[in-house]
Amino acid sequence: MATDRLLTSQPRGEDEQLNWALRPTELSQYVGQPVLIQRLRIAIQAARGRGEPLEHLLLHGPPGLGKTTLAHVLAGEMGSKVIVTSGPALQRGTDLVASLKIGRAS
Repeated sequence: MATDRLLTSQPRGEDEQLNWALRPTELSQYVGQPVLIQRLRIAIQAARGRGEPLEHLLLHGPPGLGKTTLAHVLAGEMGSKVIVTSGPALQRGTDLVASLKIGRAS
């Protein structure tokens, strides 16, 4: 299926691996958006205190704002992983189901 190549948690090449090596891996390393980061810290602390996963989050905005980086940071903070996709990659409702199955199988 075409979505197999669009949905992955792995870097695609050497340049992308270097790019990820330079990105923050925890909230304390994340620069900018202090109000958002403080709210996320509170949400993470509360989820950990309850022994539950973090509630659903929707990160939106134009390219280059750090949404994907922040998603990876949040997954790392919660001891989880993230499966990344984009709106254009999801053409049908079943495409989203396919990404959820990929996340479970890994």
